[in-house]
Amino acid sequence: MAQLFTRHATRLFRAGLLAIPLAALAAAWLAYALPRSDYAWGVGQPAPQPVPFSHDHHVGGLGIHCRYCHTSVERAAFAGMPPAETCMGCHAEVWSAAAVLAPIESSVAFGEPVLWQSVHRLPEFTYFHHGIHVAKGVGCETCHGRVDLMRQTVKAETLSMGWCLDCHRDPEPYLRPADAIYAMGWAPSGDAPAADLTEHYGIAVGQLTDCSVCHR
Repeated sequence: MAQLFTRHATRLFRAGLLAIPLAALAAAWLAYALPRSDYAWGVGQPAPQPVPFSHDHHVGGLGIHCRYCHTSVERAAFAGMPPAETCMGCHAEVWSAAAVLAPIESSVAFGEPVLWQSVHRLPEFTYFHHGIHVAKGVGCETCHGRVDLMRQTVKAETLSMGWCLDCHRDPEPYLRPADAIYAMGWAPSGDAPAADLTEHYGIAVGQLTDCSVCHR
């Protein structure tokens, strides 16, 4: 009986049989890894803003304190976004004619808020309070990264549930003395071990993983 398929076709068929399980494994790996990747969580991706504000210039260069713009960070759930009047406190005198400041000037003139785009927005079913974290010794840099080096503000961490739980299960490595909360590039010294800070701030570690802490 004559051979129905050429040797080349047979080799292709065998290669296909091998490729099917490999493709299935690759698809399974992608289905697991992609949702957990920095890309899926928007890490390192700037959001379009009405004004190209640079933390690198304002914080790293000029030394403007976090609380100058984020006025409610110590007492409220929301850290606060600066109104246009805050910006014009300086820019009425500096770069007042710059075209990039037109949205700020329009906001002041017409009483409309500047529509800043949130970079670190959490799901609505998640409860987060900036004031509590600041009061318990968690520094801005821990969640937001080195904003003093960012020309465009980007997410430094995923802020996923797993990432938050890593800290809630063992907060000691993430705590700082009160005078270092807003410091960029701070590193702990031997003078104040993290374990002492956990006790100092009265953190009940055993309760931090209760569902009701973040979901209310």
